[in-house]
Amino acid sequence: MAVHVQNMTQGKPAKLLLTFSLSLAAGNVFQQLYTVVDTMVVGKYLGVSALAAVGAADWLNWLMLGVIQGLTQGFGIKMAQEFGAGKEEELRKCVGSAALLSMLSAVVLAALGQVFARPVLVLLQTPEEIIGYTMLYLRILFAGVPIVMLYNLLACILRSLGDSRTPLHAMIAASLTNIILDYLFVMGLKWGIAGAAAATLIAQAVSSVFCFWHIRKIAFLKLKKRDFTLEKRLTRRLFVLGLPMAFQNAIIAIGGMIVQFVVNGYGVIFIAGFTATNKLYGLLEIAGTSYGYAMVTYVGQNLGAGKMNRIRSGMRAAMGIAMITSVVIALIMLSLGKYILGLFISGTPDVVEQTMGIAYFYLAVMAVCLPVLYVLHVTRSAIQGMGNTVLPMMSGVAEFVMRTLSVILLPMMFGKIGIFFAEIAAWIGADAVLVPSYFVVERKLERQMQGVALTENNAVSGNSGKQKV
Repeated sequence: MAVHVQNMTQGKPAKLLLTFSLSLAAGNVFQQLYTVVDTMVVGKYLGVSALAAVGAADWLNWLMLGVIQGLTQGFGIKMAQEFGAGKEEELRKCVGSAALLSMLSAVVLAALGQVFARPVLVLLQTPEEIIGYTMLYLRILFAGVPIVMLYNLLACILRSLGDSRTPLHAMIAASLTNIILDYLFVMGLKWGIAGAAAATLIAQAVSSVFCFWHIRKIAFLKLKKRDFTLEKRLTRRLFVLGLPMAFQNAIIAIGGMIVQFVVNGYGVIFIAGFTATNKLYGLLEIAGTSYGYAMVTYVGQNLGAGKMNRIRSGMRAAMGIAMITSVVIALIMLSLGKYILGLFISGTPDVVEQTMGIAYFYLAVMAVCLPVLYVLHVTRSAIQGMGNTVLPMMSGVAEFVMRTLSVILLPMMFGKIGIFFAEIAAWIGADAVLVPSYFVVERKLERQMQGVALTENNAVSGNSGKQKV
């Protein structure tokens, strides 16, 4: 199976973004599929308490995953820029340095996760009847942080080169592995929640091996020993891109944990209903996330090639595609939401009815407001692709502030129903920062490129004059 490296500095932006995004979206579907199957198996065969236990781990797990993804995505921006500029030697150095930094970071993050998991769960007032199960689930997941880091780094390398198909095939293999192991470990071997966590890690390992095997086939990425060095300037640049994105994801996750803290106060049934819908969150934003990855690669490559006009046309195309997609997904969720949620919920008729009422209302609120989230994904990723990760980080701060204030104040005014609108408020807060930021960054880069072009023209004119004399 060949590696599909793609130069995105040529061709119609809409077609490039769509074809690139479709593979990513399909990969995300398979990734969400095994997440959904995890939840289905846990909820249906282990009960509402087990479902709530997994839900109580969601944001803490997302915090870890968000930091990992932020770092590797930041590293990927630099790779895309070097690839777009045609600088293969610099690209190899970037990949080697990113690999070293990723593995060092993974060891630190795994240790921090093991040490702070229980204190955080206690701080979040996780109900005593589920905290043991939640800790078991997190212990296993955090032990596998290096595996998760490896897959995300390898996937980012491939995406930065315009290859979205190999990560898709890796995710198909991982999804099938996870589903088979879920049923084997949880139902067959009776390992419970531990079996679901172990299945997830083994699936990630399969996808990592798959991506690594294919990266080895890329001729211009044959790394040598000298590429695995941490040069001060390159290391600083990689961290300048990666750390703000990691912090952005971390602070969003912390805001989510504050929401979880409030949710935990409403009992196991409310937690279970909230968890069931949160597991569909990934399906709601699946295309938006894919468009975001596509924009980072597209913008990064075109910035490296110095093509600002293509960045602008790509932004218009991506925004139009995103709006149409978000409306279609919203309509599907409003129509089929109860059926899908029913796959996660079990218990007595009364428990099922109460849990379903909570879950579907939350799903409907998010579905109706989905275009706001898709603006967020496209705009944030375009800014990141232009090499600015600080302003997107500030949008994460805005999300945190809006989510936290809303989850504290809205329940006071409207009761627990107000919790469901905290997420929407967070999206609006992020968009309020991102939309004007995009135009500021774009105009600044345009002026910089014009200045460089003018300087180069003056230098050429000066040399010509000397030759004539």
